[in-house]
Amino acid sequence: MSQQSDIVIAGDAGISIKEMRDISDALSACLGRAGLILTERDLGEDFFNLRSGLAGELFQKFINYQLKLAIVIVDHEAYGERFSELAFEHRSHPAVRFVRSMDEAIAWLE
Repeated sequence: MSQQSDIVIAGDAGISIKEMRDISDALSACLGRAGLILTERDLGEDFFNLRSGLAGELFQKFINYQLKLAIVIVDHEAYGERFSELAFEHRSHPAVRFVRSMDEAIAWLE
């Protein structure tokens, strides 16, 4: 049984993560759902700048609320070595995963 309709796709739901206050909207949209898929288009520059803390705060909130988050980024290396390391570390995380395609994100969340 497919749960794709129970997956929140950020772009379709008008969700973007550009600053800290956007995180609560994303959480609210995902409560009781299979998870959230974010793509590069849904993420602001601060997400990729790990020093801003935006990515860490987003990850921690999803982990705390026991919600799944799939982040689709084709080329992790394009955002620098530290970001690439973060993506590598989260390739098999139970709550927050970096994937390379929408199909991979959907398969994991189903």
